[in-house]
Amino acid sequence: MSVRFERRGGTGLLTMASPATRNAFTPELREGIASAVAAVRADPDVRALVITGSGGHFCAGGDIRGMAGEPADGAVWRQRMHAIQQWMNDLLTLDRPVIAAVDGAAYGGGFSLALTADFVLATPRARFCLSFMKLGLVPDCGVIYTLPRIVGMQRAKELMLSAREVSAREAKDLGIVMELHEPEHLLPRALALAASFDGASPLATSLIKRALSDPGQLAAVLDAEANAQALAFGSAYTQAAVRGFLDKQQPAFQWPQE
Repeated sequence: MSVRFERRGGTGLLTMASPATRNAFTPELREGIASAVAAVRADPDVRALVITGSGGHFCAGGDIRGMAGEPADGAVWRQRMHAIQQWMNDLLTLDRPVIAAVDGAAYGGGFSLALTADFVLATPRARFCLSFMKLGLVPDCGVIYTLPRIVGMQRAKELMLSAREVSAREAKDLGIVMELHEPEHLLPRALALAASFDGASPLATSLIKRALSDPGQLAAVLDAEANAQALAFGSAYTQAAVRGFLDKQQPAFQWPQE
């Protein structure tokens, strides 16, 4: 089972449970998340959702081994992106609070997944990286919408174009992470925060989230991401970069150190 979903009172707990792949977005894991998100949306008794990973990692992002077996066909890739974006959009527009509890790697789409949450909690060993540029790909899964709204446009461009790793401490300084907790306290704190909404007004919570959202911009960004990623994946650069990654070669693109 790649994803575990359980109820803790009024809280839904979604755990990515594929530690052998560092919880990468394999088809099984994507389907498990989609199913869990659909269950939450259909159940008004779930008052908040916590998303976390297992095995000391949050989510390593795209399944690069799986990518290597896919045809360099823009239409196929666009269809795949739209399937992922459906449940990402459902998370971003959920009318209840979403809390991400991040330990270890939140890379690529895993970083994007963390940013679908209203509140991101992390451990000091959490690491965030929009690693797409190393494969000649475009940041996706809604991060082009979410990240600039958190860190501003210039810093968002730097994090996307540099593909550099961000420590938990820097992520907190940038406003990506709200709180840092030691690993043994991370999930209890996330669950306590989620449980507090058992006593909140569901209507007021929903209205606040809706007032802060921009569904028109989100829809446009998701469509642009899907089209851009379809173009990028079919490029010779990306095909070579994927092969190089599997052969454990250094990426051709490296952001210079200060």
